[in-house]
Amino acid sequence: MPGGKRKEMIPNCGEMNRVTIKWRNSMKIRDSLKRKYNRCIIGICAFMMFLLSTCSNDSPINKEKPDVPKPDPEQIEVIGNVPNTIPSDIAIVKQATKISQLTGDYDKHLNKPTLSQAYSRYRIEGTDLGVPFEDGDITWLLFGDTWGPKSGLHDAIGYTTDKNPEDGLNLDFVIDDMGIYQGVIIPGVSTTGAFEVPTDGLVINDEFFLWITTDHSDKISMGRSVLATANRANALKGQYSKVYDLSISKFINVSVVKIKNSDWDFFPQHEGDGLVLFASGDYRKSQIYLAYQPITEIKNKKSIKYFAGIKDGKPLWNKKEEDAQPIFRLTNPGVGELSASYNKFIKKWILLYNHDDPRGINLRTADAPWGPWSEPRVIFQPWDDKGYCHFIHTSWEFENCDNLHNKGRENEWGGEYGPYQFEHFATGDNQSTTIYFTMSTWNPYDVVLMKSTLRRR
Repeated sequence: MPGGKRKEMIPNCGEMNRVTIKWRNSMKIRDSLKRKYNRCIIGICAFMMFLLSTCSNDSPINKEKPDVPKPDPEQIEVIGNVPNTIPSDIAIVKQATKISQLTGDYDKHLNKPTLSQAYSRYRIEGTDLGVPFEDGDITWLLFGDTWGPKSGLHDAIGYTTDKNPEDGLNLDFVIDDMGIYQGVIIPGVSTTGAFEVPTDGLVINDEFFLWITTDHSDKISMGRSVLATANRANALKGQYSKVYDLSISKFINVSVVKIKNSDWDFFPQHEGDGLVLFASGDYRKSQIYLAYQPITEIKNKKSIKYFAGIKDGKPLWNKKEEDAQPIFRLTNPGVGELSASYNKFIKKWILLYNHDDPRGINLRTADAPWGPWSEPRVIFQPWDDKGYCHFIHTSWEFENCDNLHNKGRENEWGGEYGPYQFEHFATGDNQSTTIYFTMSTWNPYDVVLMKSTLRRR
């Protein structure tokens, strides 16, 4: 029908409005997408320009700070493990016993005069330590805080040419112009306060070297260790000069052993001679540490290499003292005075130190300085080994069993400390050895000569 045909050709107004609206909406969506696209393109371009700028040599991002150099992988030092202890293969055949009293005028224990007559001849009223070191036919003994007429606590210097310790030692002392004991003098270093004492000595080509503690205060017993030196003429007057500060941390009390490097594997140097340094830090609160130094470089502190633990069965040696690791782990770090030696008879390193856990003079042995070290055995216990009531004073408040005390110290306990070995006096064979060492008794304030026999199991 014509009417029907016409109707199909005339658009419906409602439908036209809907089409128009859809078209407009589609245009809006297109415009929105276009704007987003443009923003994305701009962002990508900006990012690419940023990346290109960072690749430029002139970019501040690429420039390193001049004071922060890149670490050299070869110079990064490694810290190893602290060695475990092992059961000992060395037996104590004879506990340490006293041979003689080295200082004072009269040995009340043995009821006889001393060989040194230290008070009558040198005005030494009391002293401790007695650290021995060898000088050809002479053995020097470095004593600690010495009581006497001098102002302060000077450190007396003894010496002997006696080579048979079995019946005691004929001991003489370095004297001043007044004929009394001469102490150690180091300009710029305090040596006359409490706990300011020598801990070891050495002679190299007629030049004397001495390790000493200093900087005692109310807060710390021993604050610093120093290496000092003297020619023979000045050493005979007790006059030394400082070489360098050794430590304010882990190497305060030092025991030094001279070695031939070629006799040992795994030290930093294989040729020539070397020094093995055993040490403790904070007084009677310390572990025991180890270091090595070529003997020709003794005046160069930077030549010291510190034992930094074990890795793959070998010792590590680092340049920094802070990296130093204990040679064994003490559950109760309480080491102060200590002494190390190498015993050529039983081929063992021997370490002596005083401790409260276990109480007494502790003994450890090892095949190498870095261990593994044996578990501790007590080589001298003041009750069990006839110290108290015999040559070490027992407080009268506990038991009035002796008359050993210094004047006015009846109720003050004595005690054992400072076991310093005479490495060159040791005797024996490849199965056993007798060792000799000094030991201090506090009350009476004297030094005694001790011995003990060890045997391979």
